[in-house]
Amino acid sequence: MPPALFDLAVNRAAAALRGLQPTDPAQALATWHARTRFARRVPLAAVAAALAVQPPGPAPWHWAGGPEGSWQPGKAPFP
Repeated sequence: MPPALFDLAVNRAAAALRGLQPTDPAQALATWHARTRFARRVPLAAVAAALAVQPPGPAPWHWAGGPEGSWQPGKAPFP
């Protein structure tokens, strides 16, 4: 899988969960994943693992570097 595709999936998942503020984030993530174009190419477990280590706080963060990447300060270069 291309690193940029993974980054996009994680960043969009993070944005979706921020907007929904679900009571059950795992279920909301699974529902989001099943409805996206990422479902066949980016494993849900990998997206969940990246989201699990997202830094707390109000500052914007984005994932960069593909599956081996990390959270970076600031907004993602792609929405």
